[in-house]
Amino acid sequence: MMSSGDKDGAGVQKEGAVTAEFSRRIPLARTGRPLEERVDADPGEREALRQRFGLLSLSHLACVFRLERGQDNIVLAEGHIQAEVEQACIITGEPVREVIDEPFSLRFVPAADMPEDEEIDIESLLQEDADDVPYDGRVIDLGEAAAEQLALCLTPYPRRSGAGLDQFVEVTPSDDELDARQETDRKSPFEVLNKLQEKQ
Repeated sequence: MMSSGDKDGAGVQKEGAVTAEFSRRIPLARTGRPLEERVDADPGEREALRQRFGLLSLSHLACVFRLERGQDNIVLAEGHIQAEVEQACIITGEPVREVIDEPFSLRFVPAADMPEDEEIDIESLLQEDADDVPYDGRVIDLGEAAAEQLALCLTPYPRRSGAGLDQFVEVTPSDDELDARQETDRKSPFEVLNKLQEKQ
């Protein structure tokens, strides 16, 4: 079965809190058996996410989740994200188009069961195949999970083809230049002054 979940308005205040720009809330009770859900961001949601992540454009964002309940109300998710974005080239500022088509794995964990920051073992965390995503123990937000996956998939330092760093002047001194500078540094100020006077 595939559906789009419950849609909340982007940036709408609800009971004193602001909802996510892209929200698709799935009650935990629906994950009692394996469930497949697809979420698609509409134009307004894409524009809000574009601003959130500093993109030039976000023309498409869709994500499929295959959910299965585990122990202690942990929900396991195998997903696949597809998106089309444009970011600014870090060198020229020109648009750099990127097509994202990536699988991922998540574990939705009740927030009360998430470890405190000081208890997190970074090395163990890096070795895990699935990222842990906290939820309130009652409802899972697949839209926000998709938004966070989009952020993780973006190229960190986009560069337009042909705008490589090779265009910049090489400023690293050669070994000969370093030796010459060291030799100059070893000379006394009087020696340097005498050399200048001789040249004049």
